[in-house]
Amino acid sequence: MALATRRTFRLSLTVALSLVCGYAFQLQIPYIVPMFAILLTAKPAPPPSPIKLITLLVGVSGILGVGMLLIPWMEFYPFAAVMVVGLGIFGSFCLSLLKGNEALGHFLATGLVLVTVAGSVSSVISLVVIESMVLGVGFAVLCQWVVYPFFSEDAHLGDEEHRHASPKLTGLWPAMRSTAIVMPTYLVVLTNPGFYLPLALKSIALGQQGSLLEMRNAGRDLLGATILGGILAVLFWWLLGLAVNLWMFFLWALAFLTFFSAKIYGVLKSRFSASFWQSVATTLVILLGAAVMDSENGKDVYQAFATRISLFLVVTAYAWLAVTFLEYMSSKKKPQSDELGSVSC
Repeated sequence: MALATRRTFRLSLTVALSLVCGYAFQLQIPYIVPMFAILLTAKPAPPPSPIKLITLLVGVSGILGVGMLLIPWMEFYPFAAVMVVGLGIFGSFCLSLLKGNEALGHFLATGLVLVTVAGSVSSVISLVVIESMVLGVGFAVLCQWVVYPFFSEDAHLGDEEHRHASPKLTGLWPAMRSTAIVMPTYLVVLTNPGFYLPLALKSIALGQQGSLLEMRNAGRDLLGATILGGILAVLFWWLLGLAVNLWMFFLWALAFLTFFSAKIYGVLKSRFSASFWQSVATTLVILLGAAVMDSENGKDVYQAFATRISLFLVVTAYAWLAVTFLEYMSSKKKPQSDELGSVSC
C-alpha cells in the first residue's frame, strides 16, 4: 500500500475511533477527543511512546492547573486575568508557529481558554473541562496506538517527512497576529460560555491556520473551509438521521474523514492546501459535537446549526480582515525600517 494511502486510512480511522471513545465513555465534551486526534495524527509520524504520553499529560495538566489559578482573578481582577490569558495565548502560538510544537501550543491555548471560560461560570464546570481535556488527549493517543501498526510509516521517510512537516515561522509577528484573531472571540465567549464555547475552539484553529496562509489565498481558504465544513456537517447530520446509533456515527465519520484525509495527503488531487482540508474536518467535528449536545438538550438542531455557522462565518471574516490588515501594517513598516537602515549607513 502506498505511503499516502496508509496515512489517509491512519488519520481517518484514528479520528473515527476517537469520536466513538468520546461518546462511548460519555465525556462532558466528547467532540474534543476527535479534535485532538486530528491535531496529533495529521502530522505523519509514529504515535507518542508511553513515556512521551505521560510527559504530555503532565504538561497538559500543568497548563490546565494554571488556568484554574486564574479563575479567582476572573471574578475579582477581570482585566488583569484577561491580560494574563492573552499572554498565555501569545506564548502558545510562539510554541506552535515559531518552535514547531503545534500540539503543545494548541493544548496550551485550548486549556487556558476553556478552563477560564468555564471557571467564569463555575469552578465545578472548569474541573469537568480539565477532566475532558486530559482524557481526550489520552484517548486520542490510545487510538493512535491501536491504528498505527496497521498503517505504519516507512522506515526511512526522507524528503517526504520534510514535505509534510509543519513550517516554522520567524519573528514574533505571526504569534501576535494569531493572538489578535483569538482574543476578541474569547471576550465574546465570556458573555455566554454555554452557547459560544464551540466558537472559542474554532477561533483557536483559525489563529493557527491564519498565520500559515499566503495573503492572496487567506480569504478563500479561511471562509471556504468554514462554509464547506458547515455544509458537510449538515449533510452528515441528515445522513446520521437515517439510522441513529453510535456505530452509524462511526461509519459516517470514517467515510467523511477518509475523504478529507485523501485530500490532505494528496491521494485525491485538490487545488486547496492540506491546512484547508484539515480546517474543514475540524469545523465539521465542532459543529457535529455541538449538534449532538443540542439534540440531547431538546433544542432545534438545524436552527442551532444556522446560528453557529453564521457565527463561525463572522469570526472567520474577522480573522481574514485581521490577517490582511495586520500584514498590511507590517509591510508598511518594513520599507520605513529599510530607509532608516540605509540612512544610518
